[in-house]
Amino acid sequence: MDPSLNSETNEEIIEIKEETKEFKQFDIVGDYLDHHFKKANLSGNKGHSLIINNTGKVRNKIAREWKILQENLPESIYVRVYEGRIDLLRAAIIGAAGTPYHDGLFFFDILFPSDYPAQPPSLYFHSYGLQINPNLYADGSVCLSLLNTWIGKKHERWNPSESTILQVLLSIQALVLNEKPYFNEPFMFGFGSNKKSLTYNMNTFVLSCKMMMYVLRKPPLHFEDFVAAHFRERAHGILMASKAYMDSFPNIDCLVSNGSLFSSTATANKPENFKMAMSLFYPELVKAFAMTGASVGTFVEQVRKDEEESPSISQAVTNKKFGFTGKIFNKFRKILQNPNFNLDSCLSGLKNARN
Repeated sequence: MDPSLNSETNEEIIEIKEETKEFKQFDIVGDYLDHHFKKANLSGNKGHSLIINNTGKVRNKIAREWKILQENLPESIYVRVYEGRIDLLRAAIIGAAGTPYHDGLFFFDILFPSDYPAQPPSLYFHSYGLQINPNLYADGSVCLSLLNTWIGKKHERWNPSESTILQVLLSIQALVLNEKPYFNEPFMFGFGSNKKSLTYNMNTFVLSCKMMMYVLRKPPLHFEDFVAAHFRERAHGILMASKAYMDSFPNIDCLVSNGSLFSSTATANKPENFKMAMSLFYPELVKAFAMTGASVGTFVEQVRKDEEESPSISQAVTNKKFGFTGKIFNKFRKILQNPNFNLDSCLSGLKNARN
């Protein structure tokens, strides 16, 4: 248990963990009205006839997929399937420690095609308008060799006789949501690539935190309780990590899941635009976690104290106290609020504000 927490807080976290465990990793549910592919695989004048119902071979294959998932899901992946629509599936993947996605929740809607497994499943990523990875687009597209939507060797592509949904989910978790997503894009290795990768990770961490807030505000159907419990349990670690990023900006792989540093030698100078982005965003993240009932009292107190001692950038801009500087920061804030926010765009945005 985290020694930085008092005994009362530790007891609350234990209770929350038990609550999270009560949420089954695999379960069959009814309502699928918010599923991205709810209108697919339907026929008839009113679209009420499910094509797969007429194909016993496909139904049997999907039933086997259900069994594989039920028996083999890792602790970091949760799946819901639908009683009335066996061709639909929804999965939640928890971001792994050591990556810029750590402790985030990433949701995918999945469709089994009518000729499954001859063709791979279709996936839709709940991006909330953000692009957090070269393989996960803001429009929800998922690029993965195993889905035949990304480049790859023959053995990396969909094999109807061997490939499974479980393999797809594990591939996303290990190969897409990894510690250095910048290198997911082909031909990114070369001079200066490590520095660019670090910058990409900074941007990704900010977007991942932003996505946490969106998920909390509008969690996918059947995952509402899980989302709240997950962030109640992980809030302290996420905020500790956020503080560590702002204060010393360690490399991503030097952070463990509770936000503490296990190496003090692999730190880097934090770019001012990253620090600025986090300082604007951090208080909102604290408030969002507090709304879940998470034990973040010390963080709330610190945010209030900081706001009292020195008005925030956003407040100063609102009150128009900074004059020329206020114009620059107001420009920066607009960039930050953009769903496609990118740290690289911040400097150019701030420079333009001077003109």
